[in-house]
Amino acid sequence: MPRGRLRKVFPGGNTCYGFYSFYDYIIEPDATRIFVVKGGPGVGKSTFMRKIGESMLEKGFDVEFHCCSSDNGSLDAVVIPGIKVALIDGTAPHIVDPKNPGAVDEIIHLGDFWDEAKMREHKQEILEANARVNRLFRTAYSALKEAKVIRDEWESYVEECLNEALINRAQARLLDAVFAGVAARYDRAPKARHLFATAITPEGIVTGNVETLLHDVERIYTISGEPGSGVSRMLERVASFATAKGLFTEIYHCPFNPDNYDLVIIPEIKVAVMNVEPPHTFDPTPFNHLIAMSINLSEYIDKNKLAVYTQEILSAKFRYQACLDRAVAYIRQAKLTHDYMESFYIPAMNFEAINAKREEILHRILRYAAEFNSQVSNSTVPKVSAPLR
Repeated sequence: MPRGRLRKVFPGGNTCYGFYSFYDYIIEPDATRIFVVKGGPGVGKSTFMRKIGESMLEKGFDVEFHCCSSDNGSLDAVVIPGIKVALIDGTAPHIVDPKNPGAVDEIIHLGDFWDEAKMREHKQEILEANARVNRLFRTAYSALKEAKVIRDEWESYVEECLNEALINRAQARLLDAVFAGVAARYDRAPKARHLFATAITPEGIVTGNVETLLHDVERIYTISGEPGSGVSRMLERVASFATAKGLFTEIYHCPFNPDNYDLVIIPEIKVAVMNVEPPHTFDPTPFNHLIAMSINLSEYIDKNKLAVYTQEILSAKFRYQACLDRAVAYIRQAKLTHDYMESFYIPAMNFEAINAKREEILHRILRYAAEFNSQVSNSTVPKVSAPLR
């Protein structure tokens, strides 16, 4: 059996608004099963979910790894979309509790497998480390908030110098190309799924996950342009046009400012439209053979008019990057402190018992898969194996 395909996304992010969550879009509420995994740092939640995900991949199921923006090596969730099953980290800052207990959701509490006496020996160190992590994240988010003010200033200079008529013409050309020959689907309500494809992490801005989202894409449209030139606005127009046609859309938001769009994928027509302006975007070079159109909105800026603000823009660029670097440094310190806190939990865990629990959950998921596919084969609906719709 061929190995399943892996997609990587971020369900939450460190943004100019603080921690920003799209957890409600991890899986639809009518899922087959949602396992909410609870427990402290270092108890093995990420490994528990990852190993189940790897096992399902080996058995030929497509799997989504929802990565943690505060530790890109850890997972916040694993989704097996073909059978509508998810495992989700339910601890802070993304506290998740069952919404339909028993019927859909249940809690797996890995705290059942720790030695409380060992934990209590380090109570003070854990309390102090936890407080320190919270303080570091508050400082990081303050720096990102400051960066947003600077970015707004930077964008304002560009916005003042745009040729809106030419931008509207470019937008019309893009929409015509993307949706040429695409019939509207008025027989159903359109759906959109919102996540992050990239993130501000302890290692800086991580963009490599985007490649895993383009498995089935046959046409890529790229948009670039200086801050304030309207890249996100054009992506939003593509998404709204797809929605008006009744098409499902995957919308991936900017890791710095989640109000903005960085990537729109329309699976039914195998199209991706993406922001390729650095620094927090994906380099599409490996997919050059799929690029159907490239639009550079900087071409529609009045350069003579913008030249008046040369010094202001240079200053804004420098200050913005300094704030971003400062935020990343504090997020990195938060991870190191979190790692220190984990060092008190790991020796207190019974990992043999956790491994046995993981095998139990894996067998249950395989039973759900058999039941799900049996129901599908007995209906008129084709077997589901593609990513969540």
